[in-house]
Amino acid sequence: MTRSDRNDATTRPRFLNEKITLEEFSGLAGTVGGYPYVKIVLDCDESVLHFIDSADGMLHVRYVACEILGMSIDELASRLDSFNDDVYRNPDRRFYLGTLARHTRRATESRAPESGDEAETFLSLETVDVDTMSQDMLRFFYHRVREHVDPSLRLVLKPAGHRQEAYLAGIPETEIPRVLSHELYSAASFVPLNPGTAHGRLRVFRSEEEYRADPEPLEWHDIVVMPRVPEDIPRVSGIIHTEHTTPLSHINVMAAGWRIPNAVGIDAVDRIDRDGLAGRWVHYRVEAGGGELLLEAAPPGGGHEGGRPTPPADRITVDRPDLAPTPVTPLSELRAGDHVRFGTKAANLGELTHLLQHGSPRWLGFYQVPRPPRDNLLRYLARQVGLPEDADEAELNAAARLLVKEHALVPRGIVLPFSLQQRFLDSSAELRDAVDRLDSGLREQAPRTEELCLDVQRLIRETPLPEPIRTELDRALDRHLYGAPVLVVRSSSNAEDLPGFSAAGLYESVAQVSGADAVLDAVREVWASLFSPRAVLLRRQAGIPLDDCRMGVIVQEQVGATVGGVLVTCNPLSPQDFRNVYLNISPRSVTDVVTGQGSPLQYLCNTMEGGSRTVSLGSAATDLDAPTKDLVRRLALISRLLQSHFAPDETYGAPVDIEWAIEGDQVCLLQLRPFHAAG
Repeated sequence: MTRSDRNDATTRPRFLNEKITLEEFSGLAGTVGGYPYVKIVLDCDESVLHFIDSADGMLHVRYVACEILGMSIDELASRLDSFNDDVYRNPDRRFYLGTLARHTRRATESRAPESGDEAETFLSLETVDVDTMSQDMLRFFYHRVREHVDPSLRLVLKPAGHRQEAYLAGIPETEIPRVLSHELYSAASFVPLNPGTAHGRLRVFRSEEEYRADPEPLEWHDIVVMPRVPEDIPRVSGIIHTEHTTPLSHINVMAAGWRIPNAVGIDAVDRIDRDGLAGRWVHYRVEAGGGELLLEAAPPGGGHEGGRPTPPADRITVDRPDLAPTPVTPLSELRAGDHVRFGTKAANLGELTHLLQHGSPRWLGFYQVPRPPRDNLLRYLARQVGLPEDADEAELNAAARLLVKEHALVPRGIVLPFSLQQRFLDSSAELRDAVDRLDSGLREQAPRTEELCLDVQRLIRETPLPEPIRTELDRALDRHLYGAPVLVVRSSSNAEDLPGFSAAGLYESVAQVSGADAVLDAVREVWASLFSPRAVLLRRQAGIPLDDCRMGVIVQEQVGATVGGVLVTCNPLSPQDFRNVYLNISPRSVTDVVTGQGSPLQYLCNTMEGGSRTVSLGSAATDLDAPTKDLVRRLALISRLLQSHFAPDETYGAPVDIEWAIEGDQVCLLQLRPFHAAG
């Protein structure tokens, strides 16, 4: 065994062509997401396997170029794309690049029947997700690495995506044992969902029933620990889920908006009980990419005057609503600028409808901006849409438009403007007085505003719509939604989808609506949700005055989806990852995903080099079929184009959150809003 000098500035430390032991692995390992890892390079020409000292996170490509081939950094940068193609895409490549990671899990979680009853430590071998190794190449790589790992250590292959999973399906597991990404994810004891720090009182609930039965309400300075935190909790200072969840559930999106630490800690209750922290004040920290829950006892109140800290002084700016008389309007006639009359959700759906019909001069933006050392990513987009890498922007734009037009649609619908809600509120003196009492109570910080909220909601539900409003709505339904057997009625407020205040899940939507009277009831229910005690409290904490808040209502044809979900055009578990789109998928409904009631499939789709992988199966027994996976990958690519169109600046980097459903061979786009990512 040879090993380079760790003080040698020109050669990275490594082991060459020997069987690496667990002790030696630990000496070379870096850590990401709590997993120790060592990068490896197989040089086929020299028949040498390099184990790279990975503590400083050196990239494979840089190691090969600079340490093996003797290239300079500038030389590598000047030909990075062609170099990447040679080491990741060339079927006759000299170098095979991979990563070994160390895992420990109970024997009951292991796929290996011979694991015994003790906790098992094993290594996984993985390529990067952009690697196009064939089945034979994967087999060759695994066996060569197996020769250089201590025989007492079990080595499994972890396929980097759905393509490699399909290759492995044709190889007996007795020849190449494997572990899938979702199997490791489901066994992870810690998952950081939103980084941050908090100082607060630890409130531990072992079930939602225990939380509901507790007579002491949650305070803003509490840090909540429970299996799955429900979406109707008030604002708190930190969240710890003791069961796996998704970053895209309403409560986790809200937590990101509140900028509070949020994580999955499977063993959190055991640790809290062991350290006697339940009910005590603690410091709580979540680090992006961290591998453990960071909790320590702290003095109450943080030393603030009076022994209690002050609530966060958020002041969220809301555009003043335009209450000028406006008719009920079809979605197809709205554009993004109409948000001051109809709400952000409706305006974005109108913009989407226009975009699908007419295209956009901006939707190549994400791929046009420089990604040093690359001038742009247009060659990658060309590959994705089946064009030559040197296709010009006119050709790319035409291909993008065809992709969107063939595979995406917005269900038809109408929107009730803010002015119509105001006409309704003004139609009843009793209702108007109830709203005024609530507004006065909030301004005077009255202690019993919940009763005032409930009174307003009751009156909204009981007050009949004036005949002119009802007639206008009936005519719009007949004209624009004729023949739609089932409708969905959605909220569209100006007090949502704001930086620092997402309001995800805060307002009502009513599905499975049939008949004019049911539509009217659903409209009143959506209007009433603007005044729910929780919505009023959260807006008050964010500094949003009641008088600035209005509610538009979207009435849309409900699609008969077989698969639905939510995606964000970023990777919330890895903020520096600009390649991947993160999707949550339910074979039942979008609602299962966003409410956190179901356990969705979780996917990552690479919109640069292509490919996808399953992060978690959730509660599903099996993964999606191949045609659905293909359509999901197309959806991910479409979402990048939409991100570019809706970007607030010319960096085109601001991610969006899209709710969607698959009907047949098309994707119905149900909602688009900004996603305020962590970091």
